[in-house]
Amino acid sequence: MIEKVPNSTQNLPHQLSDQFGRKVDYIRLSITDRCDFRCVYCMSEDMTFLPRDEVLSLEECARLVNVFVSLGVSKVRITGGEPLVRKNALWLFEEIGKLKNLKELVLTTNGSQLEKQAQDLKNAGVKRINISLDSLDATRFKNITRTGELDQVLRGVQAAKLAGFNSIKLNTVLMRGFNDDEILPLVDFAIQQAVDISFIEEMPLGDVNHTRESTFVSNADTLKFLQSKHPLISSAETTGGPARYWRVANTQTKIGFISPHSHNFCESCNRVRITCKGELYLCLGQEDKIELMPLLRAHPNDDQPLISAILNSMAVKPKGHDFDLRRAEPSIVRFMSHTGG
Repeated sequence: MIEKVPNSTQNLPHQLSDQFGRKVDYIRLSITDRCDFRCVYCMSEDMTFLPRDEVLSLEECARLVNVFVSLGVSKVRITGGEPLVRKNALWLFEEIGKLKNLKELVLTTNGSQLEKQAQDLKNAGVKRINISLDSLDATRFKNITRTGELDQVLRGVQAAKLAGFNSIKLNTVLMRGFNDDEILPLVDFAIQQAVDISFIEEMPLGDVNHTRESTFVSNADTLKFLQSKHPLISSAETTGGPARYWRVANTQTKIGFISPHSHNFCESCNRVRITCKGELYLCLGQEDKIELMPLLRAHPNDDQPLISAILNSMAVKPKGHDFDLRRAEPSIVRFMSHTGG
């Protein structure tokens, strides 16, 4: 069971506000750096994964979430690696799903395990689900993921639809020369399936075997292309993250654009990330971090040191990331799978 926060913190008002006046009410928690795919923009082909004792236990993950919710966080996204390859991950979803002050428990996944787990996740309290899908061509999908099977993911999409999540969204990272000719097929697939889709500009994290500038596809160009193919209506809708949405007229689908390069969304940043090592990153594109694992393990029955560290971290949350595709070296050396997708 989740260890309860001491009574003195149970009724705290929203306290997570940074030096720029931005309220932090959203955390992204990675529960593993492991994945059954090896996507070319996310990790190297021969990854070295963390030893088990350097990864947060599921009980520690649950405790962290409980503390953040006590401090006003209302949205929790579970990520990885691939979170659903973590043994007994369902237990964590069930524990988090019981928290009374949590409005949304959401999941980002590659879809490989959804055929078996979608209904259990819905029953545990997961409201929304994001599924990575970068190609509808089986051969190309294998080339991008190195190990993934497209049919397995498509069956996972269908299982998620049958489970009845509040929202299902496909996430696509466009890369020039890899899959930039599939913009329209992917949108048409989303429309056919009555799900949403977001296009995410490739982020310069990790040392991969291609230059980011050579593969970069601007979301501004993607939007312009789609406007020539579909009637799109600008929408003020938000899911609490950085995406800007357009609705496809006369359909149930909206298209999101997450644009860390062509549109810097930092002015409204409301989130922090926690790696599977218990590192609290205040910004995806900066190295500022607070080590939470030592506090968890040094004070197993006292959350106050943890709470103090989280509150103090707001003073060092940076104004924004600093992505520059022209750099020869990646902006951040750590892989996306380490930080949390």
